[in-house]
Amino acid sequence: MDTLRLDLSVPLRAFSLDLTLEAGAGTLALAGPSGAGKTTLLRALAGLVRPARGRIAVGEDVWFDAARGIDLPPERRSVGFVFQDYALFPHLTVEENVAYAARAGAAALLERFGIADLARARPGELSGGERQRVALARALAREPRLLLLDEPMAALDAHTRAHVRGELRALLRDLGLPTLLVTHDFEDAAALAPRVAVLVRGRLVQEGRPEELVAAPADAFVAALTGGNLVPGVACPSAGGLTEVTLESGSVVYSTDAGTGRVGVAIACWDVTVAREAPPDSALNHLRAPIASLAPLGNRVRVRVGPLTAEVTAASAERLALTEGESVVASFKATATRLVPLS
Repeated sequence: MDTLRLDLSVPLRAFSLDLTLEAGAGTLALAGPSGAGKTTLLRALAGLVRPARGRIAVGEDVWFDAARGIDLPPERRSVGFVFQDYALFPHLTVEENVAYAARAGAAALLERFGIADLARARPGELSGGERQRVALARALAREPRLLLLDEPMAALDAHTRAHVRGELRALLRDLGLPTLLVTHDFEDAAALAPRVAVLVRGRLVQEGRPEELVAAPADAFVAALTGGNLVPGVACPSAGGLTEVTLESGSVVYSTDAGTGRVGVAIACWDVTVAREAPPDSALNHLRAPIASLAPLGNRVRVRVGPLTAEVTAASAERLALTEGESVVASFKATATRLVPLS
């Protein structure tokens, strides 16, 4: 299977996209805020944007090399591109949209994606999930060596999103193609890709498995992106090799990470437990505060306690009879408490 290797620089309005990256078979999610350069990277790979310098190669084939004057046009790059708005031809039927890119018959792809019964329909008659399937079928009709997905879930409503996410995850796993998937939603990135690269202002700030980014964020942005708690405080060394952090509320918590001065205390929501009294366990950190909010999320409930959000099962929330306004204790271990620098 081919491996994508890139090292490039693309000037943008406020900064330059400067990135070195390698992606083999499977999906790599590029996560980050809007305007970070994620879509620009996809367009550079597809030949729609010319880098100022660098090199792009898939396997042994070089698609771009500024030093050697190589710059293959888009039609000579074996790329399947699914745009954020899907970019289907509105005047063509589903079958015609897929056949437009197909090197062979489109019928097999329509069957594979479960849209054969929509062959005569036009994009305006389709749901968001159906349009996504058509766009994927058209991208794969080229038999690409590299698949690019730009915010593939962004156009879907919350109900459709959960269902389509499962379908897309299974499809990408079965394809085994080098795939770059752009998203600003970490939940999508974690669900769809075994590895996530975080891009901020044109720079790669961290890359790893989703659970690695959650457990050990490289900075405050990654901590916030992964949905963890991020509470500012002032750190200083403490006894037993621990670091003591005084939060803005005056509460003190402890971490096994080293740190001094102004830091962000990062804790994953699921590492925070909620009880009416501090539990008699090994957790060093206990913060008492009223419950500010309860937000059901399927079989889970997010509980806001002071500056922290805990995520507990719906069964636990019901068993504890949690209600807004009542005072509870949020507990978490020093080993689960990460410290990240704050600028």
